[in-house]
Amino acid sequence: MIFLELVLQNFGPYAGKQIINLNPNIDEENSRPIILLGGMNGGGKTTLMDAIRLALYGQRAQCSTRGNLSYSDFLSQCVNSKIDPANDTRIELLFEHIENDKPIKYRVVRSWRKNPKDGKDTLGILGDSDTWPDALVNIWDEYIENLLPLGISNLFLFDGEQVKELAEQETPPPIVVEAIRGLLGLELADRLAVDLDILVNRKLKEVANTKDLANLEEIETRLTQQQEDYQNTEEDLETYKLQVAELGNQQQEAFDKFISEGGKIAAERNQLELQQQAKTGEIEQVRQSMAELAADVLPLALIPNLLNQVQAQGEKEFRHQQVQLARDLLLERDQRLLSWLKQAEISSAQVEKIQSFLVQDVDSLYAKSLQTEAPWLLADEESLSQLDNLIYRLQNSRTSAQQQLAIIKNKEEEIITLERQVQTAAAPEDYKKLLKALEEAQNQVAEAKANLETTRRRLAELETIISRSKKELNTYTVENIKHKNSEHIINAAAKVQNTLKIFRDRLTLRKLNKLEEEVKNCFLYLLHKSDLVHRIAIDTKTFSLSLYDLNGKPVPKHRLSAGEKQLLAIAFLWGLAKVSGRRLPVAIDTPLGRLDSSHRSNLVERYFPAASHQVILLSTDTEIGKQEVEKLRDNEAIAHEYLLEYNSSTRQTTIKQGYFW
Repeated sequence: MIFLELVLQNFGPYAGKQIINLNPNIDEENSRPIILLGGMNGGGKTTLMDAIRLALYGQRAQCSTRGNLSYSDFLSQCVNSKIDPANDTRIELLFEHIENDKPIKYRVVRSWRKNPKDGKDTLGILGDSDTWPDALVNIWDEYIENLLPLGISNLFLFDGEQVKELAEQETPPPIVVEAIRGLLGLELADRLAVDLDILVNRKLKEVANTKDLANLEEIETRLTQQQEDYQNTEEDLETYKLQVAELGNQQQEAFDKFISEGGKIAAERNQLELQQQAKTGEIEQVRQSMAELAADVLPLALIPNLLNQVQAQGEKEFRHQQVQLARDLLLERDQRLLSWLKQAEISSAQVEKIQSFLVQDVDSLYAKSLQTEAPWLLADEESLSQLDNLIYRLQNSRTSAQQQLAIIKNKEEEIITLERQVQTAAAPEDYKKLLKALEEAQNQVAEAKANLETTRRRLAELETIISRSKKELNTYTVENIKHKNSEHIINAAAKVQNTLKIFRDRLTLRKLNKLEEEVKNCFLYLLHKSDLVHRIAIDTKTFSLSLYDLNGKPVPKHRLSAGEKQLLAIAFLWGLAKVSGRRLPVAIDTPLGRLDSSHRSNLVERYFPAASHQVILLSTDTEIGKQEVEKLRDNEAIAHEYLLEYNSSTRQTTIKQGYFW
């Protein structure tokens, strides 16, 4: 099993949608086991571990922040405090495992909102083909128990506090004891013992409460009559099925005839005639509008060339008037200039030259603007402006008239279509006959279907009655056998319980012997001190650890340093995971605790790269520091590095690529 991706959306301090790639495979050929996530205390490391547990186990998840909260309150507590309560909170965990010798991927999706409805989340399982296998959703708790049972999950998903508690106590804490019992298969034996007690109690009640049996002959007679009724009802059911099929065909024929001979059109005649009248009224309105246009400027559209000529002549005469006014003004100015020149004592010859120049200059300026013909329109500026407005209104009227003509054409075509439909309608007397035939066929089908349904219900009732009678008859005929069997089961249960106890003890010894060897090897490997411990023994009842030296003498736990105790606890968990025989990911929150530099180095070099094929480490900057992370990088043990960056002002955490250094 490999975790490939974790998606958080508005979960705890993680606002919005944030994605973490957990795939240890760098490419098709190379993989590195460690996914390293760094974050300061309170930055959301434990929340990530809770998210994995919650995705896998839902309401059964043993999350660190739940405490005594109900599941509904816990889900509400996990909603990001800054989002709109109407928005979804969502967790997605994509993982891969081998099923039928083939790798298969599942994406577990849980979503909810604050104060979730029914106090639960919504679970979905997305398969390889992006489909939701509903059947898997319904049995998800049983399915995940086969992959990663809840009882042993704490051997693979654990935190520094769990290691610290295991290291400081003489006997393992309850959460580890539960995992050990699940690993050794002891809970199955205990459950079988409880089931045997329940079975014995039930059989004792059956023996003590035996009642007089009913008369066998009366039961058989009643059963025979019931079976005859059932057979007759079955025959009636087949008859009604044939009748419904035949009447259904007749109904379809009546309906087809009703359509083909104009019955449907006749039923809609009034509506079609109303539509026809409405279309006619709409055409009349459009024609009235066109009459108004014809009463205005539209008739002038018959003489467009004449209007254009008038407009051009008016503009031409108006320009000539403007030129003439300008010429008169120049001539007046020239006269004033000549008068001034004469008063200025300039010689007459020079004045004449100047006068000649001015005359020639005016003639040359206005030679091109001289009118070759006398003006005949005599239009002023206001008349020309009115003419322009008239032409503009005329263009608009023509456009409007064309649009209204198109509307009239479309409406007339629609009226013709409606007239054709009305013409195909059946005559009133024919319509009544067609409608009556159709209604009779429909009523006959409805009646036959009602009879069929009544017969079906009667058949189901008879099945129940016959089943009850058979059960009663069977109870009568086997009661003596059952009585003897119950006594045998009661007597044999005690022997089974004794055998089960012996089996449980032997199973415990065999599994614990293997576990003791694995824990010792893991501890010595991590400790790198071969002369401290020669043997480790595990108590069969409390599962507490006892250490012995080379001479077989006990090694008291108080002789171990705090770091050695913590390594022993980690070795215990590591050994349990190995003995489980399950190839599962390991996730560790705050992994190094109070270890000194030498023990920390051993853990970094020996445990993290070898703990599993996938190891998710959630660490602060003081646990896996710069030196440790460089060592892991040099050994090519890290596949991905992330930093959980916490903003204390917004109380939000953002997941970024890279570690502290």
